[in-house]
Amino acid sequence: MRYSSAELRFLRSLRLIPSAALGAMMLVAFGCAPVSGDGTGAAGTNGVAGTTGTAGTGAPGSAGSTGGAGTTGAAGAGGPAGTTGAAGTTGAAGTTGSAGTTGAAGVTGAAGSVGASGGTGAGGSIGGRGGSTGGRGGTAGGAAGTGGRGGTTGTAGVGGRGGTTGSGGSGGAMPRFSFFVTSVGALRTLSGSQNGFGGDLRYGETGDGAGLRGADKICTAIAEMSMPGSGAKGWHAFLSAPAMGSAPAVNAIDRIGAGPWYDRMGRLFSASKANLSGFRPSDADAAIKNDFPNENGILNHSDGAPGCTGNNCPDNHDTLTGSNALGQLYTGTSNPTCSGWTTAVGSAGQPRVGHAWPRTPSSSNTCMGGGGPLGGGGTSGSTTNGCYGHWMSSLDEAGCAAGINLMEMGGPNPNNPTVGSGGGYGGFYCFAMVP
Repeated sequence: MRYSSAELRFLRSLRLIPSAALGAMMLVAFGCAPVSGDGTGAAGTNGVAGTTGTAGTGAPGSAGSTGGAGTTGAAGAGGPAGTTGAAGTTGAAGTTGSAGTTGAAGVTGAAGSVGASGGTGAGGSIGGRGGSTGGRGGTAGGAAGTGGRGGTTGTAGVGGRGGTTGSGGSGGAMPRFSFFVTSVGALRTLSGSQNGFGGDLRYGETGDGAGLRGADKICTAIAEMSMPGSGAKGWHAFLSAPAMGSAPAVNAIDRIGAGPWYDRMGRLFSASKANLSGFRPSDADAAIKNDFPNENGILNHSDGAPGCTGNNCPDNHDTLTGSNALGQLYTGTSNPTCSGWTTAVGSAGQPRVGHAWPRTPSSSNTCMGGGGPLGGGGTSGSTTNGCYGHWMSSLDEAGCAAGINLMEMGGPNPNNPTVGSGGGYGGFYCFAMVP
């Protein structure tokens, strides 16, 4: 390309012009510059950033929505179009929703209170019932304490566990008491008669064997009156009975358990059946061996007359047994058990009795004489039918009628056919199965 001289002068002058101005001038010179008076287009505005996604609720939040693209800048008048706005940034993911708060644990229920231990029974007072000249001894041992009451159950808390139930207290121990002679006072009270029961001991029982069952009930009732709670020991009357109807024959010795037996004061009556045989129980406490105690622990010979001696004491030793010296059914008379202890008709029979206390103790603990005044019995040294003064088998009473004779008047009187004609009131021995 060839330049005119004017153009060459122009080009040489360019070395004196700054490079920036030179570029512009060249654009004009070569027809590339914009036409004079045209406005330059405004740069396009950047696109608006996308809005941040809303935070998720509860469960992890959902990601925010992507921001919308920015709007393209409008072209300036006559100028080139502005550049396209950049796309908005993606909205940040929403924050994870907070976990719900855990429910508080339920309160544990309070434990129930423990039941108080049962108190030991208080000792009975010593003073007792007034007799004709003095007071009868009161009960010695106290009644067993009642069992403690169980604690209340704890109330369960909300969501909690229920309290435990309190344990019951323990009751007091029952004292030893498993033998007595029924007292005249007790028989009068239970029979409702001043003459006692006589030979009819059914005490409300009926049917075959009612006499023995009734006598057992009488023993139980008297024991309970003397020591509350002792009625549960299983009391049996020391009485033999013949077979009647469906009830078989019964020997007294087979009804009383194996021993040992103790009186109301805790004194040993006998440790075993073997030691019961003999004129008196061989191992009995010396204080009661020759004068058996009643349910109150009082020696029966002096019951109602404390301090008495000899014949001044009540003549009350005849004690119903229906048995021989071995404790077996006596067969020496036609009806020695008042028809199995079911009749109080005087002429119905002659009940066999033992002696709760002998007039003459035996130093050898064996029979030393005959059967006594008008009493059937064995001869000296008999081991079967007994003898006068033997505790199981001493003599035959006059009859089965109810009647009490506590005055010394000799042997049984045929004209007074009662169970107490020879000196007694129709009492009998009671033994418990539990010491």
